[in-house]
Amino acid sequence: MQPRCLKEVSQACLSGCCPSPVLGFSEPLNKISKPRSTSATCRQNFAKTTTSSIFPNTHFTNPESLPSLQESFNGFIEVYPQYSDTYQVDQTRAQEYNHLALSNHTCLDYIGIGLFSYAQLQELDSEKQILPSASSPPLPSPPQNMHIPFFSVSYKTGNLKTQLLHGGQESALESAMKKRIMSFLNISENDYSMVFTANRTSAFKLLAGSYPFKTSRKLLTVYDYESEAVEAMINSSEKKGAQVMSAEFSWPRLRIQSAKLRKMVEMKSKRKKTKRGLFVFPLHSRMTGARYPYLWMNIAKENGWHILIDACALGPKDMDSFGLSLIRPDFLICSFYKIFGENPSGFGCLFVKKSTVPLLEDSVSAGMVSLVPAKKMFRLLDEFSGTDSDFEHLSKLGLQEDELDSSNSFSGPISSQTMHSGRVEQGETSESQTTRTTAKQKVSKTSEIVESGKSAEVMRQENGILEIECRGLDQVDSLGLTRISNRARCLINWMVNALLKLKHPNTGEIPLVRIYGPRVKFDRGPALAFNLFDWKGEKVEAPLVQKLADRSNISLSYGFLHHISFSDEYEEEKATVLEKRVNGAKGTVTNKRKEKADLGITVVTVALGVLANFEDTYRFWAFIAQFLDADFVEKAKWRYTALNQKTVEV
Repeated sequence: MQPRCLKEVSQACLSGCCPSPVLGFSEPLNKISKPRSTSATCRQNFAKTTTSSIFPNTHFTNPESLPSLQESFNGFIEVYPQYSDTYQVDQTRAQEYNHLALSNHTCLDYIGIGLFSYAQLQELDSEKQILPSASSPPLPSPPQNMHIPFFSVSYKTGNLKTQLLHGGQESALESAMKKRIMSFLNISENDYSMVFTANRTSAFKLLAGSYPFKTSRKLLTVYDYESEAVEAMINSSEKKGAQVMSAEFSWPRLRIQSAKLRKMVEMKSKRKKTKRGLFVFPLHSRMTGARYPYLWMNIAKENGWHILIDACALGPKDMDSFGLSLIRPDFLICSFYKIFGENPSGFGCLFVKKSTVPLLEDSVSAGMVSLVPAKKMFRLLDEFSGTDSDFEHLSKLGLQEDELDSSNSFSGPISSQTMHSGRVEQGETSESQTTRTTAKQKVSKTSEIVESGKSAEVMRQENGILEIECRGLDQVDSLGLTRISNRARCLINWMVNALLKLKHPNTGEIPLVRIYGPRVKFDRGPALAFNLFDWKGEKVEAPLVQKLADRSNISLSYGFLHHISFSDEYEEEKATVLEKRVNGAKGTVTNKRKEKADLGITVVTVALGVLANFEDTYRFWAFIAQFLDADFVEKAKWRYTALNQKTVEV
């Protein structure tokens, strides 16, 4: 039986035509004006106010005991009156992303930046008519994923250095997209060159293949979690003889071990005329939400390192406060997806400072992509004859929509293939399906696309300059850094505090949730890593939590925290906290670095996007509270088996 609080959430307005009273605001709420405080005072009081004012002196030991959505929202607004100043986000969500309300889907696994809005996709769909081909019998309506919205991508093999120095043939779409992205990120075309990549992992691997590790031999990374992209760079650099080093993070709050990192950064080098190597810095953890001091980039730069900034986990407008012109990193990687909550495919971007380009090595490799306009892809489908050579031709040209899902998200129902693989890194998508198979599946339902006079490429011309309408970026620009940051700060800290209020009954108040990294904190990021423990203190496996959440229409992720350091004070916890992950077949040769990296903690992760609202956080909290019921997991398994669905297993 569904808890009362979840039933109430499910009864929220599903029309998407207007924000509900608990979803957001149609206009600013009248609130009592308060005297302005200094930034320092706000930071000092924020955590204290959050912990003392949200459900004060209260613990919840039963999912039925949770306050209603409306009651929780009223208390939330009392603690965070500034949240009402973000009502424009709720208006944008209702008007441009009504599919979120219609599907009742809570997306807590999108990291990156959305290019377009769902309303844009609907407008494009209305401009096309889909008619059966004259040479084939009438077909049923094509599936939703058959269309290729806005653009597709095609792989290209080439020399990164040559591409950065001399460029190549660019379509109008690519040129317009590049200008829009550089403008959005406040990156000057005079200072940086840019290439599109298939995803985040491709960008890291591409750079590793061209970086001069033979002369600048060190690679130093600062990640508290396992990243497919970073592992790809490490493997490539080790083949070129690089010395790989990693920062460590202190248990239990997972703060950077400053003394150890400083020692590695300032390590003396015999080659004084060459750079020491590549310092890879993520600005903050995309799993725990921990933010790292920018000071580390200055220290690394002063000690002769090239700087790579991983900006994939940054908020949509965080680059406005980054100070790019002051730090001027040698490399920067970020990623974009198409539509929040609907289409996670997209691309990655690799930026290289023009003065650094000549230092790269000539290396021919895959990973770069071209953006293919949607109309071109529809023509390819229309001319398709079904031969094996045509399948191969389509694969090369770019009918790879599903395989090239960008490196920023994994959302929606979990595929059987994803379940089989066991884990998808937050921010990475599965790329294991073959292009050939997907091409056959899509083209088997070939139809003739008849377009109206309007362009399906959302291109526009202003003052003689061709531009692309990226409504998602336009909306973020309109909302601004302050409004977006304040909203995320209120939501993530309420979520953290609410989770910590869940305790098992009759157990001396054993907590249901353990949070890794920062807890309630003014400057934490909008991401969270946690695990659930039953009344006996045994961990509920993260993949199981993800699958049960998916059944409740809530998209979560899970990942692996590592490089955790325990002081003598916590040495006894080490054996019970860390798990050793088994990789590869028996007899596989592993090095000391890899063995150390395989010690860590598998955790559930959530991330709040710019469109997240209070209802999303409450729905998630109400779902987690169901684990207070000792029989919840067993009941779920029985229920899905009884409905002839696949049993949820770990």
